[in-house]
Amino acid sequence: MSVWDDLQGQAPVVEQLRRGAAQATPNHAWLFTGPPGSGRSNAARAFAAALLCDAPDPALRGCGECKACRTVLAGSHADVTSVTTEKVTISIEEARELVRKAQDKPSTGRWRVIIVEDADRMQERSTNVLLKAIEEPPPRTIWLLCAPSPGDVLVTIRSRCRAVSLRLPPVEDVADLLVRRDGIDPEVARNAARAAQSHIGIAKRLATDEGARTRRESIVRLPLSLRNVSGAMKAAADLVALAEAEATSSFEQRDAAERQALLTSLGVSETGAVPPSIRSQVKRLEEDQVRRAKRSKNDYFDRALTDLLSFYRDVLMLQLGSGDSLVNENLRRELTEYANHGSPEQTLLRMEEINVVRRRLVSTNVAPLLAIEAMAVSLL
Repeated sequence: MSVWDDLQGQAPVVEQLRRGAAQATPNHAWLFTGPPGSGRSNAARAFAAALLCDAPDPALRGCGECKACRTVLAGSHADVTSVTTEKVTISIEEARELVRKAQDKPSTGRWRVIIVEDADRMQERSTNVLLKAIEEPPPRTIWLLCAPSPGDVLVTIRSRCRAVSLRLPPVEDVADLLVRRDGIDPEVARNAARAAQSHIGIAKRLATDEGARTRRESIVRLPLSLRNVSGAMKAAADLVALAEAEATSSFEQRDAAERQALLTSLGVSETGAVPPSIRSQVKRLEEDQVRRAKRSKNDYFDRALTDLLSFYRDVLMLQLGSGDSLVNENLRRELTEYANHGSPEQTLLRMEEINVVRRRLVSTNVAPLLAIEAMAVSLL
């Protein structure tokens, strides 16, 4: 067992990080990039564990068995600060708190490690706050930043970081990880990995949640019901409802658990009235949950549209005579019939319409239903 075991299909990255962890003075800032689902945050956390590993031989750091490795992976090491925002952006106040934390000396390990899992969600003002700390870092502090691509981070920060580029692992590697780590049936794991297009987190959710699998299949089948404008409008409403249901099922339970944990830590019964002295803390948590819900819905709309894109991707592959490996293998008969009634050019135009809506939902305040209705009509 080692901290690198969960980095499936990332052998070059693992070798690069092993060498970095073995150095007496590793680079002070690292930028982990890769598409969603490639395991950026997992790689950063594994590297943090290797940097703080207790193994006496530098070549063996990242053993996964010492106290330092176990506490880093569990998120409880005193010298590791991890920022995982589920809000739309990382605020300037959070960035300033990180800079203050970076000035602290390590308490038990060799390094103080700061992990920013959503560096692309920092506004320019927030990024400028970090710039000085990364330009002239304290001697025992290492920054680990994660973003989808180098272009999502300011060039002034990017130029001071050592790049770590991850890729989406092959479907077989994701399936093997689900079987080995989570004990999932091999056939279910393979189907989930293929449907998730190698996104490890989504593959796990599909493999363990039958409701998520049902909702995804309903989304993928939507193009089959597009016959006229009224059908397109109904399909758009169904897609929005499915995406919202997926988002709600994902964060409702977590919100309740967070509220219960907060009340327990404050010594208040969950069923009793909240005393006036702590209402501000409860209200702050609820406000954070509302902001997180907005981002979660945006993310799930994007995921739903990505699933919809997989339908047209499979259609295009069949039209081009390259349909040996389909994402939606269980719909091969329906996909083949659909492909026979169109051309590759039409399919590409439909895929571009979906991508336009994805960009609109991220960059504007457009109502999701209106944007998706317009898209559904354009797919006719």
